[in-house]
Amino acid sequence: MNVISSDARIADLIGLLSVLNNIFDGRTDLYQLEKEMEVDVDDLMPIVYTASQMGLVTVGEGDIIISDKGLEFLKSNIKKRKEIIRESLTKIEPFVTAMELKVFSLNELLETLQRKGIQNYNKPEGMYELQLIILEWGVYSGLISRLDENRFKVNYDKS
Repeated sequence: MNVISSDARIADLIGLLSVLNNIFDGRTDLYQLEKEMEVDVDDLMPIVYTASQMGLVTVGEGDIIISDKGLEFLKSNIKKRKEIIRESLTKIEPFVTAMELKVFSLNELLETLQRKGIQNYNKPEGMYELQLIILEWGVYSGLISRLDENRFKVNYDKS
């Protein structure tokens, strides 16, 4: 099950893809990428996994390669980038579950994720991390709207 990391940020995604494309011509060893970006591997991997789950890069045998979708993302304007993110999120938790609920509170989303066996947010800071992901990725991309302080709505129709 693909679950977006609470440590992954959109700014990190843009930085990762930009460095990969502009400095390494779209392909490099993860170790070289880590050195170039001047980050610890523990800080790099959440965005690498997220970019991979979104189909923006492929990772294998220690290498990371930007995909055609990743190149399209880099070359796009903000509106198109949000569209690419929105489409990609529809296949990643917690957004898959949010789409099933359509309108939800963070508590409802958290409980539903736990019933599905997704335990990533089953910790003291889990609710905060879930809110961060919903706002940072979901609201930014337009996949989710905030109705009020506690309620959210999905803006996506699968059909």
